[in-house]
Amino acid sequence: MMRVVFMGTGEIALPTFQRLADSVNLVGLVTQPDRPVGRSSKPQPPRIKSQALERSIPVLQPEDVRCEEEISAIAALSPELIVVMAYGQILTKTLIAVPPLGCFNIHASLLPRHRGASCIQAAIAAGDRESGISIIKMVERLDAGDVVMAEGVRLSADETGGSLHDRLGAMAPELTMTCIKRLADNTLTGTPQDHERATYAPQLQRFDGQLDWGLPAEVLERRIRAYEPWPGSYTHFKDSRGRTKRMKVFAEVRVSSKVKDAPGKVISVASSGITIACGDGGLVLNELQIEGGKRLSAAEMTRGNTFEVGKSFFSLVGSP
Repeated sequence: MMRVVFMGTGEIALPTFQRLADSVNLVGLVTQPDRPVGRSSKPQPPRIKSQALERSIPVLQPEDVRCEEEISAIAALSPELIVVMAYGQILTKTLIAVPPLGCFNIHASLLPRHRGASCIQAAIAAGDRESGISIIKMVERLDAGDVVMAEGVRLSADETGGSLHDRLGAMAPELTMTCIKRLADNTLTGTPQDHERATYAPQLQRFDGQLDWGLPAEVLERRIRAYEPWPGSYTHFKDSRGRTKRMKVFAEVRVSSKVKDAPGKVISVASSGITIACGDGGLVLNELQIEGGKRLSAAEMTRGNTFEVGKSFFSLVGSP
């Protein structure tokens, strides 16, 4: 049976890892080192590591997979094939050359569109009608290898980063097993990507979720859905005592095209939603969470008289 090493860290990789563990000779897992999670300073293992140990699958956690000794440790597992998904580090040409059958990356977009780490969010934020899974034979250039398998999925009008993440994660195992079967049968073929059509989706940081009310409402609505749950969307306002407060905005928003006013201005406050002017149109916010507080509906917010018509939401860059 083919000797396979899986390289992955993110939650989206779990279904594929589990399928491989049940179906092939999975001789090792390479994942990221244990890291502190949330407010805890104590390093926590990736969930995929815990599952590998439960199955007695050897686990490697290189701090830098480019190092010669780390590559040697992976080579010592004698993999015939390496499967990569949401690993979190760039593989070198030397590592890619280790397995005789190659390294194959499972990417959560329809390449060449949205190469990079935030491909799921990018598809929603861009207003794409579909996304999907691409499996590529890896080359040194990021997400640029020949596409050997691809399957698309339509995006719903209320799609979020979280919902698309889960849908694509569920699609990947079957596509991966088909890829491995064709590889074993020597029937797997690849299609070169059109590099001129490539777009890039770099890794997101927390500050990317700050809302710019000068953008059109339709752009912000897509971005809020794309960034839920990570990195989340947020804005700032002044409370009754003049203090700047941060507030998280959840994906339960809708566009109001008739609104015309200064970006960030509170247009109306009602139990059905809080309407904020944007660069073009307005957004009606329905679920909010002020720092230090609970997630509340617009109806709950209005009962607390938190916001007033005419006040403004703003980003800390260029804030009033």
